[in-house]
Amino acid sequence: MTDPATHKPDGHMPGEEGIWLFIAGDLLMFSLLFVIFLVYRAGDLALFQAGHAQLNQTWGLVNTMLMLSSSWLVATAIQAARRQMTQVVVACFGLALMCGAGFIVVKVFEYSEKIAADLTLTTNDFFMLYFSYTGIHLIHVLIGMGVLTTLMLYSRSGAFTAAKMQHLESGASFWHLVDLLWIVLFALLYLVGGR
Repeated sequence: MTDPATHKPDGHMPGEEGIWLFIAGDLLMFSLLFVIFLVYRAGDLALFQAGHAQLNQTWGLVNTMLMLSSSWLVATAIQAARRQMTQVVVACFGLALMCGAGFIVVKVFEYSEKIAADLTLTTNDFFMLYFSYTGIHLIHVLIGMGVLTTLMLYSRSGAFTAAKMQHLESGASFWHLVDLLWIVLFALLYLVGGR
């Protein structure tokens, strides 16, 4: 007999349906924000190129590596849960949580660097969008860290039933959304901004 926690039926959608409605809404909102960014950029390319040149790509790259690592750890936790490897699940969620905390620390350094250079939300359109978008994403990271903490504590008891796996997959799906949003922000702000 197949264990429902380890068996994934064909066409399996991870998590609960409600999380996918939330993710779809969030993706729609961020898609509109990305379009707004591109419209503003097209209206004043020189300003956006100058703003891009003032960003610290090293900070952006470090945060990208932290987000990608955290997503890998969350995916590893889900795979370990399917194998009933409780300690691995808890450790992976804990390490992913640490990556999220590292992301916030880097963002504090990055924001401090900008503010010290007198670059704020009111400097120009580029920095208005930079601080707004990265700030909204930072709120997502904080919420995601709450989700990861809950998943880590929830996993300590083991016994990963089908229902418990659905809860873990829902939380993991939200964290992967947070990662995806950062990847797009990193590309828009740090990579293509100067082209």
